[in-house]
Amino acid sequence: MNSAKHWRWRAARYRLEGQRHRKDYTIRFPPEPGKPGEEADIWESYTLSGIGTVYSFSVVRQPPTRYEGQTPYIVALIRLEEGPLISAQLTDCDADQVDIGMPVEMVTRQLCDIGCEGLRVYAYKFRPHLITQNTE
Repeated sequence: MNSAKHWRWRAARYRLEGQRHRKDYTIRFPPEPGKPGEEADIWESYTLSGIGTVYSFSVVRQPPTRYEGQTPYIVALIRLEEGPLISAQLTDCDADQVDIGMPVEMVTRQLCDIGCEGLRVYAYKFRPHLITQNTE
């Protein structure tokens, strides 16, 4: 990942910002450029709530390069309250605590360090929803 790409995706990575269609209110994530023939301003920025449920998950034991020190870790498909299905790392829990349908919430956490300057890359991850945990 280079610094320019990281800068362009900062709204989606830090605020979970997607887009909402101005006429039919469809929500999409991540943001995309308009399609040929669409009205220029038909999609507006829309900040997602960051609340969702675990749709599916897996434990990564053989990570890609630069993530060796984080294993094992959990990746999941999260169904957001607004509808989009996104992939994210689960944090603040062990694999035996994760269930399909478990309520989760978005948090911003460090993803990795890159380059000789040690650029710290942060992104969204999800953790068990704290309010739901405290009421059970």
